[in-house]
Amino acid sequence: MNIHINQQPFSMPDAATVTDALAAFGAKPPFAVALNGQFVARAEHASKALNAGDKLDIVSPVAGG
Repeated sequence: MNIHINQQPFSMPDAATVTDALAAFGAKPPFAVALNGQFVARAEHASKALNAGDKLDIVSPVAGG
């Protein structure tokens, strides 16, 4: 299935979860995740199934002044 991670197209297996997508993207903690605009708690990453056309946003904190 095809999904978008941070606006980039990715091809994932049909039974992929948020955890699988994070690994494919190479995400390094700390980060927050939103699936189709809805926050996904870290405890739900492994159980949250993806569907074709989903949009996953991975956001890392930014510090500075």
